[in-house]
Amino acid sequence: MRSPSRPLSPPDRTPAPVPALGTGIACGSLALMLLILVAVRWSPLMSLDRTVADALHRRAVTEPGLVHVNRILTDWVWDPWTMRVLIVVAVVGLWWRGARTLAGWVAATSLLATLLQQGLKAAVGRERPRWPDPVDSAHYAAFPSGHAMTAAVSCGLLLWLLRRHGAERRVWRAALVVAWVSVIGVGLTRLYLGVHWLTDVLGGWLLGVAVVAFSIAGFARYEGRGRGRLAASSLKRQGSGPC
Repeated sequence: MRSPSRPLSPPDRTPAPVPALGTGIACGSLALMLLILVAVRWSPLMSLDRTVADALHRRAVTEPGLVHVNRILTDWVWDPWTMRVLIVVAVVGLWWRGARTLAGWVAATSLLATLLQQGLKAAVGRERPRWPDPVDSAHYAAFPSGHAMTAAVSCGLLLWLLRRHGAERRVWRAALVVAWVSVIGVGLTRLYLGVHWLTDVLGGWLLGVAVVAFSIAGFARYEGRGRGRLAASSLKRQGSGPC
């Protein structure tokens, strides 16, 4: 007799672990190189930072309206706590749907990124730009930019979750645009308001992408091991069945 057909499983939309791992290694290596150059205060890089900061500050002090818009964006729309709230919502949704391992993985990635960010700030201890006529203020050390890194991590994780769950093409494209605008936009606001150096923002972006990429690669490997154990267990049960 013909054996009953089994329902087709949904296509695996999980990003391949090799590209994710490669991205993580590349961005992590660039971030480490940038960190070293910032820590030793490499003169050409420091000059570039100062040139960009001076040019943007000269413009900011003449445009109070644009400064106000940037402060709203950086303090409310793209604030790190806003980004973390989005991650909390995603984690709660995953937990409620029964994807508790994935929910814990996402939460742990976000927490690890925050700890890494704060640890590097304390270790490097870089001073922020100082102005006689500041248009905004910020506290703690400068490198890496917490706004830039948190946006990169949060948007990267949310895009990954959408991809995994097979978001429609229109939804995916819209999410991709929003994510790019948010990550790049928040970095530009920090530079325009004169509270970060260019290399702070670049470091935040690179570290954020590296953390997300390593997280994706790690979860793919975890899932692969789980599928391997299930397959081995199934074969063992079949082999021990009646002849």
